[in-house]
Amino acid sequence: MKITSAKVIVTSPSRNFVTLKIETDEGIYGLGDATLNGREKAVVAYLEEHCIPMLIGRDPFQIEDSWYLFYRGAYWRRGPVTMTAVAAIDVALWDIKGKALNTPLYNLIGGKSREKVMVYAHANGKDIEATLGAVGREIDKGFIAVRAQTGIPGIIDTYGVPKGDAPYEPAVRGLAQESFWETEKYMNHVPKLFKRLRETYGEDVHLLHDVHHRCTPIEAARLARELEPYHLFWLEDAVAGELQEGLRLIRNHSTTPIAIGEVFNTIYDYSALMVEQLFDYIRMPIGHGGGITHLLKVAAFGSVYHIKTGFHGPTDLSPVTMAAALHFDLAINNFGIQEYMPHQAIVNDVFKINYKFDKGYMIIDDSPGLGVDIDEAKAVKYPYERAYLPINRKTDGTMFHW
Repeated sequence: MKITSAKVIVTSPSRNFVTLKIETDEGIYGLGDATLNGREKAVVAYLEEHCIPMLIGRDPFQIEDSWYLFYRGAYWRRGPVTMTAVAAIDVALWDIKGKALNTPLYNLIGGKSREKVMVYAHANGKDIEATLGAVGREIDKGFIAVRAQTGIPGIIDTYGVPKGDAPYEPAVRGLAQESFWETEKYMNHVPKLFKRLRETYGEDVHLLHDVHHRCTPIEAARLARELEPYHLFWLEDAVAGELQEGLRLIRNHSTTPIAIGEVFNTIYDYSALMVEQLFDYIRMPIGHGGGITHLLKVAAFGSVYHIKTGFHGPTDLSPVTMAAALHFDLAINNFGIQEYMPHQAIVNDVFKINYKFDKGYMIIDDSPGLGVDIDEAKAVKYPYERAYLPINRKTDGTMFHW
């Protein structure tokens, strides 16, 4: 079997998605997700100008060699654009292999370690009362793990909180919008939310929270310690990941579990953190972290240090990445939890999915390969529209982490 062609499909059913389709001389094709929210066309150019010409004529079964071809062979390594492109190629090749061997992807990476995948929902509210209600609604849907975010008094826009009744979607059409922030007000308010959540819903529900990189190490240490009585499943991205030493300060002051890395893209972002056991959950997604081949190495490395996976899974990753993540989650031993944000119904007009939510868990069928497909004719109906994630400033105007 040889690769005969590959193409990039850009479509925007409610938001932008980039899909790589690799075709073979035996009529089998595979899909990979190349979506990088707010920088989609950069990955398109990288694939079309640099990667696809090198794919033609290759054996799609040589996945390991292909991964190193596009990682080491590029010389200019790492970074979100490169690693998203590498991930799309890698996942598409695994999809081809599963279809050719007539078996679901999870069977190619060890077989099932479990029958279903625990997922967490997002519950957001403009204030504590609204968030309490939102968490309750997710519990009523069957979720046993919920990420809770709330508006902060005195701050106009808060990460995770939607405007109006529409589902939360940070990327907006056109140029980036500005939001504003004050860490001190946030730190004083968030423990009040989790106190109320435990008083209302008890200890059985898993509660999670995302700081979104907005604390300094000493601020994050204080927040993690003050949240200890509420037994969070995890505190996510409490500090910006660039300063890895900062996680030592959090560990020295708190036993609250830490998740980090949705903006990481190689094992080298994690290596020192793993060896020192400075965090507990791997957030790097398959779609931005070099694909299945790479994440297998990351997860195996983490397992040595009792670190579990908790892959990023928002709506800005397509159903292709969600399916790949679920296959991966089923197969590895050190799975922890999977983020799950349902796509808007219009997305299913373009993508055929093979997974479903059931009482706090995701289940995926035994279709060969990934089991997800794309309708190219319908994809054309939804043309690309430039969209950006917000930028963030402190209230005095200083540029800050979003």
